[in-house]
Amino acid sequence: MTLGTDRGRLSPHGGAPLPPAADGPWQQRPGAHALPQPLSPYECDLIRRSLAVVEPQAQELTVYFYTILFVRHPGVRELFPENMDVQRDRLLRALLRIVDLVDSPENLARFCSRLGRDHRKFGALAGHYAAVGECLLATLARYAGPAWTPEIARAWQRAYATASETMILAADDDTRLRPAVWEARIVKHRPLGNALAEVTVATNVAYPYLPGQFVSMETPWHPRIWRHFSPANAPRLDSTLTFHIRHVPGGQVSHALVYQARVGDLVRLGPPEGDMVLSAASAHDLLFVAGGTGLAPVKALIEQLAADQHRQQERRVTLFVGARTGEELYGFHDMLRLSQRHHWLTVRAAVSHERIPGAQGSLPEVIAASGPWGHAEAFVSGPPAMITATREVLLRCGVPAARIHHDPLGLPVLEAPLGPAHQAKAEDDLI
Repeated sequence: MTLGTDRGRLSPHGGAPLPPAADGPWQQRPGAHALPQPLSPYECDLIRRSLAVVEPQAQELTVYFYTILFVRHPGVRELFPENMDVQRDRLLRALLRIVDLVDSPENLARFCSRLGRDHRKFGALAGHYAAVGECLLATLARYAGPAWTPEIARAWQRAYATASETMILAADDDTRLRPAVWEARIVKHRPLGNALAEVTVATNVAYPYLPGQFVSMETPWHPRIWRHFSPANAPRLDSTLTFHIRHVPGGQVSHALVYQARVGDLVRLGPPEGDMVLSAASAHDLLFVAGGTGLAPVKALIEQLAADQHRQQERRVTLFVGARTGEELYGFHDMLRLSQRHHWLTVRAAVSHERIPGAQGSLPEVIAASGPWGHAEAFVSGPPAMITATREVLLRCGVPAARIHHDPLGLPVLEAPLGPAHQAKAEDDLI
């Protein structure tokens, strides 16, 4: 759980709700499904300036927030993982994203709706949002010091009201459509070398997703810690999903799935996310760019094309697969074999840290040298720095921005780098 307010205000120390504040974010609107009015430009400016005051104290701020949240509302603690280090960072990311979108009501509603639907898997209830809102505003007031004024407090209350009410309504709507989680059993586990494993799971009921989307997964070894992976296959009749999982140094979940998981182990899946999906209306040639385990969603998309010749419509499809070395170029030969069965598919490699004739260079470099691509629709998947660099290359090659698809760098909602200063080892990410 990351953010959240109830339609009725909770007591600061738990227990029965307090009467709703007249101008606060916890005001009940019986039977209302309309969201609060967008903030004014002045209110947006107040929020941004106040966040700039507290941002240098971000680490202390998040520690204090969770401390008072768990003291005042101890029942909320069970929604969070035992190790709070990553969770504290998620709070900061959510705040930064909401502040970034606060003057864009449509995008803010979209972001918060996704966040609200995603929070169902944590067990978040409407009553938890008020507790979070109360403690969040108390924390901001403490760290803003003299800069915190009643006017700024009202602006933050309105912003939080908009965000949390959107999350609550989205979660309510989602409850009527699908479960919060799907139980899945590991039915196949195949090591691929280089800290990679192919993990196939089967759900009891069909898992509804589109090729190109990604899935959050919780393992029994690290409860309440969810990590995102992309299915490497189009939907199957037997309700199985295959994931390509790489152990990330220091990554507890990825380590467990690569080295500890066995056939028969149970995991849980959250709802599918992401918009990197094929459009039935498009007839452009297709360019797929996959770095590292970014090959998984691309493989699912190409499987979809191979199974649906009407959707394929004889378009030319080009796939670039990138890695740092030839040894790390997993899945490339599988895609070559697929191209031998389908004349419309061309597969090429890009290797950045090893001299290989015809494949030397990072993905953005090889793609730039292989253009023009102005006629194509592009799908890019991999590390954030690679996605950014590839997108810039494609724009220079004449591909309109509307025809370059990748999951936003903030999705999974709160796990992408916040900006260049926060990106780790961009050189490695380029592939």
